[in-house]
Amino acid sequence: MGRSGEEAALSAYISKGFGLVARNWRCSIGEIDLVLERGGLLVFCEVKTRSGSGFGGGYEAVARAKQRKLRQLAELFLAVHASSHTRMRFDVASISLARGSRADVHVFEDAF
Repeated sequence: MGRSGEEAALSAYISKGFGLVARNWRCSIGEIDLVLERGGLLVFCEVKTRSGSGFGGGYEAVARAKQRKLRQLAELFLAVHASSHTRMRFDVASISLARGSRADVHVFEDAF
């Protein structure tokens, strides 16, 4: 389910003119789902996929602790990869996958 959600989020970004820099980038402290770029903007995106609303929207799962972790991961990513990007932001892609229908993608830009 997570892979399908990432595919849906990536498609949404590509349709807006973003290019993929990294997918499932891992290091010793964790993983960044998607790193994307467009026009000097680097986006670190956490993708949360749900099959129903029983546990709330995916965006609700990105609490302060997860936000701190994503900032740390972004710092490590930037330390490892030379970057000429002048701006960056953190997005959360909340994906709803209903059985037999298309994915509903809602991207919260500059979420934190």
